[in-house]
Amino acid sequence: MADVSRARGDIAGHPDVSEMRERYARMMDARDVVFLDGPVLLAGLYFAISPWVVHFSSTSPNLMVNNLILGITIALLGLGLTTAPRRMYSLCWAMSAIGVWMIISPWVVARGADAGMIANNVVVGAITCLFGLVAAGMVMRKGRET
Repeated sequence: MADVSRARGDIAGHPDVSEMRERYARMMDARDVVFLDGPVLLAGLYFAISPWVVHFSSTSPNLMVNNLILGITIALLGLGLTTAPRRMYSLCWAMSAIGVWMIISPWVVARGADAGMIANNVVVGAITCLFGLVAAGMVMRKGRET
């Protein structure tokens, strides 16, 4: 059995050190916008529960369902940015489009939306659209560098 309890210091002599460095470089290369995945996840979770936070779940059930579905979708995109960033950054434009829909949805989905509903959707939609544009800009910049 290998003696792994004793610290040996530097790993420069390890036979797999070059492979480990290459794998680490590939992983860090895929994590350009590491600051983005957490806020996207939080924005999606907030948008999903916002009908109950802003108290319009009973007055506008259509907008409640809309916010719940879009919030879960954005949260899943944020989770995907964490787990599979290379695949998910290609969906950044979709996140921007969802953000635009969040902004206009109170007027399209709800009848007689009040100021709280509108402000909630406009603010969270603008933030989501901004996150999508930032991530898309990072993808485009990364494409130019290669």
